[in-house]
Amino acid sequence: MSDELSPLSAEQVDFEKGGGLVPAIVQHAATGEVLMLGYMNAEALAATQEKGLVTFWSRSKNRLWTKGETSGDVLRLAGLAVDCDRDAILVQALPEGPTCHLGTRSCFGDYPGPALAFLSELSAIVDRRADSSPEESYTARLLAKGINKVAQKVGEEGVETALAGVSEDNSALTAEAADLIFHLIVLLKARGLSLIDVAEELKRRHAKA
Repeated sequence: MSDELSPLSAEQVDFEKGGGLVPAIVQHAATGEVLMLGYMNAEALAATQEKGLVTFWSRSKNRLWTKGETSGDVLRLAGLAVDCDRDAILVQALPEGPTCHLGTRSCFGDYPGPALAFLSELSAIVDRRADSSPEESYTARLLAKGINKVAQKVGEEGVETALAGVSEDNSALTAEAADLIFHLIVLLKARGLSLIDVAEELKRRHAKA
């Protein structure tokens, strides 16, 4: 378990109420999408925090089961919380591959989740494309030109967005804003940052307001 995560002890969870097991709802730590539902006992909770990989008590296998132990599609632990009645656990995780054995992003199908959550998915797409060949990816090609060129594109898109806001219709403004946000994500990537860092800054400012 990462040093940045606050540990959740077995004493904080009422395992007795459910005969030793409590439901564990797994949420994508970046997008907020609900990925799956499993069950944990005290041993599974401890193993999850020790390994940093989400681990359940499998009722069918009658043993501890680490998600992805066969497929490799693990869930990396990002955070834990217990509900107000202490009989359910919220697990925030970062999936490596599809969560469902059917190949979908979540066990509830490919439900897209909250609309704004796509921004986190877009950041992940930019991360992947940054490692592609410049011949195959616009993102990789732009990053290969250096930080100055990336910053210039953000400036250009910012001006075009402002102009669209003044003199064009909502469709044009939306399109220009999409271009601006995409290139901003690429600029943040070039500096080793992401929209999560921007969100954290906004949260800090809101806390002071």
